Amino acid sequence: MEYGILGLLVLIADIYAIYQIFTSSASNLAKLLWIVGVLVFPVVGFIVWLIAGPRGASVRA
Repeated sequence: MEYGILGLLVLIADIYAIYQIFTSSASNLAKLLWIVGVLVFPVVGFIVWLIAGPRGASVRA
């Protein structure tokens, strides 16, 4: 039970990241690689995605 809340927060963050990756304008290969990275390394993958993940054209402009 010690990691219950923390685990739930990581799960919510990863679901958010995966949704944002799906809706991005990146190529299908890039989306697949980002999703695999977030699923295999949940915490580190989410942090790296926040820093360097695929974003839509409106965010980069």
